[in-house]
Amino acid sequence: MADVAQIQEHAEVVGSDGVHVGTVDHVDKGEIKLTKRDAAAGGLHHYIPLDFVQSVTDGKVHLDRPADEVKREWSTS
Repeated sequence: MADVAQIQEHAEVVGSDGVHVGTVDHVDKGEIKLTKRDAAAGGLHHYIPLDFVQSVTDGKVHLDRPADEVKREWSTS
């Protein structure tokens, strides 16, 4: 697992395919909460398990699966 302590608020989150998934609101209870104001969010907060994080480089969070798969698996609560 990546060093999740490096995940910063407002960092971009991208799938393994490089496609934008969202923007970090904050990290809490083993999940990344994405901002609801991001264009990809549809006005809702979405939550991604920290287990999805492959790496954090240059202020960007890289996930271990493609963006469309992440969006099928994220939760809103």
